[in-house]
Amino acid sequence: MPDEKSWVDPGAEPDRASVELSSRRTGMSFQRTRMSAERTLMSVIRTSLSLIGFGFTIFQVFQKLHDAQVLKSGMAPRRFGEALVVIGIAMLISGIAYHCSFMIGLRAERKSLKSQGLIHAESQFPPSLTLAVALLLLLVGFLAITSMVFDIGPF
Repeated sequence: MPDEKSWVDPGAEPDRASVELSSRRTGMSFQRTRMSAERTLMSVIRTSLSLIGFGFTIFQVFQKLHDAQVLKSGMAPRRFGEALVVIGIAMLISGIAYHCSFMIGLRAERKSLKSQGLIHAESQFPPSLTLAVALLLLLVGFLAITSMVFDIGPF
């Protein structure tokens, strides 16, 4: 025979305190998931910044060596540097697109659970500072590749 405390009547009204705790845990899990998405975008930013910076540096070093007539042809390092910058930009674009898509889906799921009364959704998702930094880095990447390809700008 089951213990009285462990047996629950399937038709009984759930305990309000346990529903409240469950609702709060679910709400906090949305916050943790949002922060995880921010950390993922930060990883993309870090890697893209490394690729863009390293590519631009390779380009500049070999360009200066070519200008000083130390190297006869600097086309291979130039193309390699440009390729690294383009890969960094492409990675950043895909990371931003993934982040935006993920956050739209997370917000939709959160809104759905709120409309069903399963979570409170009192705390809002703040604007993403990480996304703003990613967009600024994307702008810097475009300026770098433009400077490299068209040989313009202060670089």
